[in-house]
Amino acid sequence: MIQGHSIGALSKRTGVKVTTIRYYEGRALLPDPGRTDGGQRRYGDAEMDRLSFIAHARQLGFDLDAIAELIALQETPQIAHGDAHRIAAGRLVQVRDRLERLRRLEAELVRVVAACDGHPDGRPCQVLNALADHGACDGEH
Repeated sequence: MIQGHSIGALSKRTGVKVTTIRYYEGRALLPDPGRTDGGQRRYGDAEMDRLSFIAHARQLGFDLDAIAELIALQETPQIAHGDAHRIAAGRLVQVRDRLERLRRLEAELVRVVAACDGHPDGRPCQVLNALADHGACDGEH
């Protein structure tokens, strides 16, 4: 009989949904596990570690293609530094770009909220006006 963790136990220990685990298997990010005589999937500690790696990479915002590259680099750690650095540096650029967009969005929302005191006084609602007319924004966001 094959030993190991059930897919439910793997899900519980890693916080990754069962359907997502199956999806990762379909994407070949996780190897197809061994099965019991009854057909139940059984995962070893190596699969648990791989799934934890994938989950953490997803939390950091890496897409599945980048994760597949990083997994492949784990097979050759002695030469992985340059490529792993390139992938992580690319993700960092994406995060910084998003932060800049969020800062612009925050500034625009501060401006829109400040233009409206939230009390009806017969004037048109400045929040609704701002949402209806993108041209009324102070800049790109």
